[in-house]
Amino acid sequence: MTTETTSTPDPNTNPAPTPNPNPSSLIHPRREPFEHGLLPIPKLIFPDPTPTLIQLKQQLSTHNRVSSSLLADSLQISTDHARLILDTLASVLHSDSDPLVKARPDEVDSVGADLRDLILFLYIQSYKKLLPRTHKDAAAVADVWPSTSAFDGYLSALSPLQLVRSNSRRPSQADEEAHQLSYLKKHMANILSLLAEPVEGEGEGEGEGEGEREREESLVLSMEGFEHLGFLLQFGDKGSEVVTLSQAAPFFANSDPDMPAAPAPATQVHDWISQNIASALEHITERISSKENGPANSSDFDVAMTDACTSSIKTSPGARGSCFIEGISKLSFVKQPSDLKGSSSVKVLNCHDSILYILAPLRYATIYGCSDATIVLGAVGKAVRVEHCERVHVITAAKRVCISNCRECVFFLGVNQRPLMVGDNHKLQVAPYNTFYSELEEHMADVGIDATINRWDETLALGVVDPHDSLSHPAGVPDVQAEPVARVDPDQFTNFLIPNWFGAESPGSTKDNPFQLPEAYLASQQRNIKNLGETKKLLREAPLEENQKRELSSALHLLFKDWLYASGNVRQLYCLQGD
Repeated sequence: MTTETTSTPDPNTNPAPTPNPNPSSLIHPRREPFEHGLLPIPKLIFPDPTPTLIQLKQQLSTHNRVSSSLLADSLQISTDHARLILDTLASVLHSDSDPLVKARPDEVDSVGADLRDLILFLYIQSYKKLLPRTHKDAAAVADVWPSTSAFDGYLSALSPLQLVRSNSRRPSQADEEAHQLSYLKKHMANILSLLAEPVEGEGEGEGEGEGEREREESLVLSMEGFEHLGFLLQFGDKGSEVVTLSQAAPFFANSDPDMPAAPAPATQVHDWISQNIASALEHITERISSKENGPANSSDFDVAMTDACTSSIKTSPGARGSCFIEGISKLSFVKQPSDLKGSSSVKVLNCHDSILYILAPLRYATIYGCSDATIVLGAVGKAVRVEHCERVHVITAAKRVCISNCRECVFFLGVNQRPLMVGDNHKLQVAPYNTFYSELEEHMADVGIDATINRWDETLALGVVDPHDSLSHPAGVPDVQAEPVARVDPDQFTNFLIPNWFGAESPGSTKDNPFQLPEAYLASQQRNIKNLGETKKLLREAPLEENQKRELSSALHLLFKDWLYASGNVRQLYCLQGD
């Protein structure tokens, strides 16, 4: 890998600037790599990642971009896993202009990943998710939820919902952000050493006893290398525009645009980032303290999952472009683009026995802790994650989908990449996409989903134990074969009808499902339509007296009413009646 041959400033005469304490300039972790970028592949989780990745960097130093075949050979992994790494990295990259993000599916293997982004992606595979906090009123929760240990045997003895509710609360956004910042602060010296290069003429023949600080002082970071830290960190708070690291940092602020910027000492960059992280952590601590000691504010960025036994509903804008839909119970609920107020991601938390329509173009979507619900996500251009859900039907058009620790759920998918199965899943089914709404194709085009590609039934399972998730799977337990995912029987496949709230004034042009149905499902659908037509014809032509027609109509009405209540679809009628 080449570096600029410009002069290097002396860190002793150019101390690290003091971070700006203004909340609008606080540093934040990019949540996407931590929420959608962790893969439970054992060969990616190194006991000591720094020396391993330094060796990998040196091994691949002649390649600016790493193809899937080169990655498979270097890490001794399968080509399927190498391709999964590239697809996952593309979904969480900080720059939409990167060639990997823009590549067509048949180009991804050859386009490959930038080596520095790949190294950072592999490094954070060592990250451990934050464990849930003890519940505010653990005794009250224990009276409601089973007290069985979550770790009886070698895997969870509880269902996904019982596990997340058993004597604990899901970490708040502020808790998770503080945990991610603390992780980055602890590992920043190692991360910088992977991005930096030795000062020309130094770094050779160093003594074995040289300390970490001395090694760091012999390294410099180019402006290009520094910008890759934007994969993990950014500036900007809610309500403000996101600022990239290179825009906020003072190191390259006065660089001549016609000349390569002089590299900055890694020690100076480390000190500056560490000070900014410390300032951000102090701010988060103050916010958490004021929230716990003061009245709750539903618009605050610290949006925790609704406590167990609470039936409140929260639909609030969250940190930096996220919208939270929380605590919906026994309702039909609709969100359209105008309702999301510019949010690019949605988190659906703790919703039960409901039908949710989120008909908008999104970058990311998370569904967590829901049960007995149908959730329709419009078009999701980066990634969907469904976690700790039971008896949920999810209908989505998406670039990629990850399903973790779910039971008895059905997924109707229009998905461009293989659906990923992670953790302890049971009795899951998949089926092709089965609905549409008037603006669907427009939303798909906005976020880059290709309707000609649907890999809904090509699921990829990564094993039952997720080393990133200490809640579901304690350390040291053995992995076992994942339970296979079943396809919905074509004879049981039906279309899902989304009500047209706009009527004749519908703004979109989509009139049918944009994903082509597989032959078996299309044939079943055509048989059902034919059978319905024949049944209608028989009823119209049946030689019945008027009183017999009334009795038949009454019987059909009662059967339909019974079905409405048994299936829960009666709620949709109430919703439409209310509109």
